[in-house]
Amino acid sequence: MKGIHESEQGDLLMKKHIANKAIILAAGIGRRLRPITEHTPKPLVEIKGRKMIETVIGGLIQNGIAEIYVVIGYLKEQFNYLPQKYGTIKLKLIENPYYYTYNNISSLYVAREHLGDCIITDGDLWIHNTDILYPQFDSSGYCSIWVEQTDDEWLQITDEDGYVLACSRTGGKNGWQLFSVSFWSKEDGTKLKEHLEEAFEINRLTDIFWDDLVMFCYKDQYRLKIRKINPCDIAEIDNLQELAVLEPSYQKYLRGE
Repeated sequence: MKGIHESEQGDLLMKKHIANKAIILAAGIGRRLRPITEHTPKPLVEIKGRKMIETVIGGLIQNGIAEIYVVIGYLKEQFNYLPQKYGTIKLKLIENPYYYTYNNISSLYVAREHLGDCIITDGDLWIHNTDILYPQFDSSGYCSIWVEQTDDEWLQITDEDGYVLACSRTGGKNGWQLFSVSFWSKEDGTKLKEHLEEAFEINRLTDIFWDDLVMFCYKDQYRLKIRKINPCDIAEIDNLQELAVLEPSYQKYLRGE
């Protein structure tokens, strides 16, 4: 497989977990892509004639995932075409009524019943290599790339076997940069559901990322392992500059036109 490091290719056939469904988080406002997102949800922004979320959905389908839940919020009506377009699979839209005031922990919270043996991913990604969505995996964890230094991305430090020992929200040196595509076993999905309910309903931790739960709040209750990918396999688009690199037609917004 093109996107997985050669050292892991042979092992993938022996992985002990298989994701049979996916949760796509697509409720956010996408403020950093304004003015484009004033009338278009970020996951529906087009690059090279294709909506970002459709590179995710298409990649999941190519890898045999036939049960997909898309969490929507901002300009939610624009996602209504998806179930019909992908009518050969089970694609269900789940509304997040909290999207405007709470962080993305609220999006996974409303989809919590579908956790376990699943892939969780953001909808505003551009998937170059669909092999990274291969459904078999050994341990729960995130797609990650090795970086010598990053200042503004979540960075994981691992042991020699790839299990996560610590994570920094503000980057660092010589570690594994976390991407928002992750794989979750049935056991870890059950725990994550419980932790979402405790954090969101009881502790009212509504202003955090859902990833904070597994990386920081309850980190001792998970044994996460990185899933190695290559830098060219996926693009996370955080701002107009990054968008314009992939789709030059958006350069006009950088020029203020």
